[in-house]
Amino acid sequence: MRLEINVIDAFTDTLFKGNSAAVIITDSWLSDDLMQSIAMENNLSETAFLVVDESDTLDDKDQSDTVVTYHIRWFSPLTEIDFCGHATLASAFVLFKKNPSLTVINFLVTAVGTLSVVQTDSGKIQMNFPNTKPNKVDSIPESLLAGLSIAPVEVYCNGQAYFVIYHSESDVLSVVRDNDTLKQLKPLDVVVTCKTESDQYNKYNFISRYFWPVNGGDEDPVTGSSHTGLAPLWAERLGKNELIGYQASSRGGVVDCVVADDRVFIAGNAVHYLTGFITI
Repeated sequence: MRLEINVIDAFTDTLFKGNSAAVIITDSWLSDDLMQSIAMENNLSETAFLVVDESDTLDDKDQSDTVVTYHIRWFSPLTEIDFCGHATLASAFVLFKKNPSLTVINFLVTAVGTLSVVQTDSGKIQMNFPNTKPNKVDSIPESLLAGLSIAPVEVYCNGQAYFVIYHSESDVLSVVRDNDTLKQLKPLDVVVTCKTESDQYNKYNFISRYFWPVNGGDEDPVTGSSHTGLAPLWAERLGKNELIGYQASSRGGVVDCVVADDRVFIAGNAVHYLTGFITI
């Protein structure tokens, strides 16, 4: 079997920045074990696997030229992931490049329903995601307190992660984590974040970092899904619905966010790194 693979740097307009994702499109699903093995071999934050929806055939002339529907699944090197933003962006980037007439891509996802994606006039890819605003945690888990070198100011939580609020950028940038301790929070990951305050980050409304020793291994370079929680959290605190987040990993990435009731629109750039073939 010969499979085309594309590797895309997402949430960046600069090669070797942002977060890399592999995109593999097949006619039917590979086995779960094989998809996990490919993701482990790729050793990227995520590998996205796409299969066209059976109802979306080329015979449907009413929409086939402009709208396409795919089922999508995401695998980190460790496990299948319920919801991934940057690999969705990367997948849409590949499909828009292959099909310039497309205006809308719908991704069908078991955990979060249908994700609609468009390409804006500026060339950014905008994804329509569910609002996953986290709720405040009154009793902070000991594993979270012990797993971070700087104590939280506040902690929030949704179905994906704990969101740790810090006073300053220096706290977010310098905090040291103990991955073995944070693994005790399974299945949840950890986001650390603060509003921006310095000239260095004055283009952004907030910064964050994402630690996922349970589901991904270490620190994720840029996490689109976490911004469906970060954006509504900071929208409420800052009193604005349009925000720009910067994920302050070693690679860094920029995430445009618009909060609209029960949806969060996440947008970003992408850069094509590689096209190749897997032989299995």
